[in-house]
This record gives sequence, structure tokens and C-alpha cells, in this order.
Amino acid sequence: MSEKYLDISYDNGVATVSLNRPCMGNAINESFIEELEEAFNSLNKESSVKGVLITGAGKHFCAGADIGGMLPLSPVEATRFASKGQKLMFTIAEFSKPVIAAVNGAAMGGGLELALSCDFIVAAETARFAFPEINLGIIPGFGGTQRLTRLIGRSKAKQMVFTGAAIEAREALRIGLINSIFPDESLIYDALTLLHKICDKGLLSLRMAKEVINRGYDLDLANACFMERDAFAICFSSEDQKEGMTAFMEKRKPVFKGR
Repeated sequence: MSEKYLDISYDNGVATVSLNRPCMGNAINESFIEELEEAFNSLNKESSVKGVLITGAGKHFCAGADIGGMLPLSPVEATRFASKGQKLMFTIAEFSKPVIAAVNGAAMGGGLELALSCDFIVAAETARFAFPEINLGIIPGFGGTQRLTRLIGRSKAKQMVFTGAAIEAREALRIGLINSIFPDESLIYDALTLLHKICDKGLLSLRMAKEVINRGYDLDLANACFMERDAFAICFSSEDQKEGMTAFMEKRKPVFKGR
């Protein structure tokens, strides 16, 4: 795979995907979307990869879409561009393994949408978040209005989208947009440490938990609980379940194999 905009590194089962267009604030264009899509499809097939961390090279996570490339778009072309972006976000959201966004600097517009497609977000102390599209006469188009609303609630999401104003990491933590704040200088180390702890768990049960939470969120409670029950039962057909419970009884650390 030709990595024009991405730098992918590996560390003990965890892949770090760095957005690598720092001279443009890691701004997203159509080629960037295609490369990210290809990267996640490839990583999903790699059995050695247990989880993925997304971050940005340079000063920022992602400043949003490349506005220069969007300026001449017709409504038909804008539909195609938004559809490509939404497809990427669903690819990441439905990735079979844990995905964490480690936000350094700015996560604006499409960059915030990218972070929202991950399982959750951790951020540096100096991170900032915004949907500034309203200032350009447009709205978010990669699913941001919907994912943000589901995460922080309708009124808070409306305030962010209607004003286009940026919020700091502390406010993002307060309203539930992000999960943790780490010092700027140790963001990647701390995020990787957290992801490694997660990936040490049984990969089958992690996959089941992710799917049940994602799929059940928009179902009524009874049907969501039925889905949880069935996923719970499936776990009992796995080697990881037997290893996990045996290790507990033997008072030792389990060695999960993801099957």
C-alpha cells in the first residue's frame, strides 16, 4: 500500500496510524480518505493487529477538510465527497478491534468526525475541538452532527455546531466528548499504554462487547438486551472464555489467544 498521507507503525500488536500531512494541518482530501479506507481494511485483515491508535503528525490531529479542494464542488460532487467520508467513518466505527483517537492540537471539522468514529478519544492538555463548518456556510458532512449528538446530547451538540466555536480539552472532558486528558509530552505513550491494557483482554469478547454496544445503542432496551444475551452465550464457545475463567480460579494472569 502506498502511504502518501499516513505513517503506520507497529508495537506489540498495536498499530499506530499517524496522519502525516503536517504542512496542511493533516487536512483531509479525497486521496486522504481513500488511503485511510485502504489502511483500515488492510489492518482489519492482519491477525497480528489487536488494536489501532490514530493520531496526527506535527502540531495537530487534523484541521478538517482541505477547503481549497472543496471550494469548486457542485452539489452532486459534494454528495459524492460526503458519501466517501461517511463510508470511511463507518469503516473505522465498525472496525473489529479497538480503535482509540489520541488528539494532539486541533481536531476540527472532518478531524473531529474522524475522532468521533473511534471507540473513544483521549487528548493532550492543549487539544481543541470544533465543528467550524457553519462559518463556511456549510455543515459537517461525514456524520459529525449525528455522532456528536449521540455522544454529548442534543443541546450541547447544537451549541457546538451552531456556533462553530472551539472548546478546550477540559471542557471536552466535562461534557463527555473525550475520556481522558494526558500531558502533551506523554500523550502517545499514555494512549498506547491504555490501548495495550485493553488489547491484553480476550479479543473475541472485546469484539462482542464493541458490536453489542454499537448495535444496541439505537435499539429499544429489550431487544438490545436480547442481543447482549446471545453475544454473552457465544463467548462460552471460545477458548478465551475457558482460559479466562480457569486463570481466575488458578489465581494467575490469563493468556488470551483471540479464539
